[in-house]
Amino acid sequence: MRAYAGPASNVRVECTPRMCFGEAGALAELLSFFEKSEVNSPTIENNRQMIEISEADNSCHGIDNNRQGIDNDLHGIEGIMALPELVVQAMALIVRYLKGFGMERLICFGSSFRPFSANTEMSLSANALQQLEVLKNNSDGSVEGSLFQAMNNTCTAFGSRLFRHWLTHPLCDRNLICARHDAVSEISESMGSRQHSDSMLHDGEDGGCTASVRSDLSTVLSSILTMLGRSLDSQRGITRIFHCKATAKEFVGVIEAILTAGKQLQKLVLEDTDTVSSQHAADQGDMLNIFIASVDQFPEVAEGHVTVEMAKRKLDLLIVEYRKQLGMRNLEYKTVAGTTYLIELPVDRRVPSNWMKVNSTKKTIRYHTPEIVKNLDNLVLAKEELAVICRTTWHTFLMDFGKYYAQFQATVESLAALDCLYSLATLAKQNNYVQPNFVPENEASQIHIKDGRHPVLESLLGDNFVPNDTDLQADEEYCQIVTGPNMGGKSCYIRQVALITIMAQVGSFVPASSARLHVVDGIYTRMGASDSIQQGTSTFYEELNEASNILHNCSSRSLVIIDELGRGTSTHDGVAIAYATLQYLLKEKKCIVIFVTHYPKILDIQREFEGSVGAYHVSYLSTRKLLEITDEKMEIGTETEDLGEITFLYKLVAGASDRSFGLNVALLAQLPLSCIRRASVMAAKLQEELSEREENKVGRLMEKPAGHSPKAVCAAQPYQGLMEACRRILGDMRCVESSNDLTDTLSHLRNAKEIAVKTTKG
Repeated sequence: MRAYAGPASNVRVECTPRMCFGEAGALAELLSFFEKSEVNSPTIENNRQMIEISEADNSCHGIDNNRQGIDNDLHGIEGIMALPELVVQAMALIVRYLKGFGMERLICFGSSFRPFSANTEMSLSANALQQLEVLKNNSDGSVEGSLFQAMNNTCTAFGSRLFRHWLTHPLCDRNLICARHDAVSEISESMGSRQHSDSMLHDGEDGGCTASVRSDLSTVLSSILTMLGRSLDSQRGITRIFHCKATAKEFVGVIEAILTAGKQLQKLVLEDTDTVSSQHAADQGDMLNIFIASVDQFPEVAEGHVTVEMAKRKLDLLIVEYRKQLGMRNLEYKTVAGTTYLIELPVDRRVPSNWMKVNSTKKTIRYHTPEIVKNLDNLVLAKEELAVICRTTWHTFLMDFGKYYAQFQATVESLAALDCLYSLATLAKQNNYVQPNFVPENEASQIHIKDGRHPVLESLLGDNFVPNDTDLQADEEYCQIVTGPNMGGKSCYIRQVALITIMAQVGSFVPASSARLHVVDGIYTRMGASDSIQQGTSTFYEELNEASNILHNCSSRSLVIIDELGRGTSTHDGVAIAYATLQYLLKEKKCIVIFVTHYPKILDIQREFEGSVGAYHVSYLSTRKLLEITDEKMEIGTETEDLGEITFLYKLVAGASDRSFGLNVALLAQLPLSCIRRASVMAAKLQEELSEREENKVGRLMEKPAGHSPKAVCAAQPYQGLMEACRRILGDMRCVESSNDLTDTLSHLRNAKEIAVKTTKG
């Protein structure tokens, strides 16, 4: 559970011994619970009917039917007995836990269950969610800069919660994905005429135009979702009602919002929202009058009201007698400081001795008579009895609501799905996204994206964002090895491909000019550097742990993104592990891979998988001054000496990059200038040594006598001309390096170019 939730989560895990129940004790406890809870009552049947009705509708809108419950697998006691032993034990523990909160009834509903994983959707790991910044950013852990924030336009709290689930569980079923795309397309197209329709309405056009606006799908949906967004959280509301925790105001607000949404959806006509609703007793928390409009259905409440009214009637008759007794026709009861049924008389007015003085002013005295006190006590008692009856009736009423909980739950989930679809349509319309095309399942795995853009960074950079193409296909080139300078856009590119894939399978339109994709069954990532000191794991261990998870779980239908694997250890070990990992993915898994590396040796794998692996780099423009510094120059150089510049173009182009420009990053990080100069000298020396070794290697190969090694001769003969050309080019380049004459330098460069052109043309 911790691995699923991620290391940064606050999930609390309690461990319980497997033998906490005796033999078959867990099953017996569950069976007893379900029997007492009347699991085979019409409640479950209502669940089943609702699911049968909604499944067809949901499949048309790309809604995961698994979320509507698993009644097909959990039919009361028979379903419980068919569950595995560990699941039964876990379920019995859940019942025990929920009993402490009085919430165990929820277990009785099949609609409360859904599979942890399903073949219709993929579950992105916590690692992938974190590295791709799907739900929160990696800088401060907030939602700012996340894919969720960039895509979420939902109006309701329950819609937002479902949208989070959609993002973390993209669909794997092509039909469901296409159904969502069709729904988003229909809503998005209706938004096209909405602004025009609204302007016509404001200009005071005739009733025909008003009818046109009222029939507009986008306008109706916007009205419904805005109304629901301003109302109470319906999803949590029906749960509070089910658990008898809701107030009358909550109940009326939640049910009224759901029913209003239903009526508007059925009619697809906007109703007047200007009328102010009447004040309900529910709004005032007046439990004595909450059932007054339905006394026929609640006889106990009606009887209580009669008793209260009779007590009030007796008090009203008493005031008539006191008017006659005192000769005061206009005598009325007074209420002062919460004390009711007071008789107020002048201070000089004589009254019977048994009248009780309650309070007074300079001019008046207020009394209670013995008859008033007696009848007032009867009235208070009647009201208290009525309050008890109303509270009991209210609780019974909420308990009875449980029969319809599954229907309301399914209704709210459908409204949440509608909110999510409207959110995706708004996203597509506002950002000019395109609908991706998913190829049939029998075609090869592929990702073809034209002018793809990072959905989060594009919102920040706007037109300054540089788009990139991606072309990968299982039976052609299905692996890209990406090299290039640090901070040049490699990580942005690979995240972009992964995020576009997620968006497409969520049902969203995507930031590209076109996209043709195959449904992937998983997206696996390994990028960034992290350790866990508390767990005693190093950065390199975390790297390999993530790589191991990928190798064990990915398939030929997966997308794998790996960024700089092997950098946490020595160069030789890092290169070896990175090479072996990539080889395993290409040979054993044959999945689509984008592999970012600074190790040139990894590119040798192209020869092993010819035509399946392509080398790419993020382009740049640079000056070469940085590597021209020598020891002598460093000693006499000034602090203001120009160390070179690099301009990132952020465009992915074919071919490998021979440089990573780490010293430029050191400049950006403001390392001391003397430190950077020392590093540049070391880099130049190492590069020179490497070049000399390569030249010597070629020279030794060309100088070997023909009979020295028959095997070597056979291998070298086909490349004799190429080696000779390389030797001549290297000779010219040595002359260029040693010459101080510009004319001589240009002559040698032209000669080297001519040889290279002739050699490449055969």
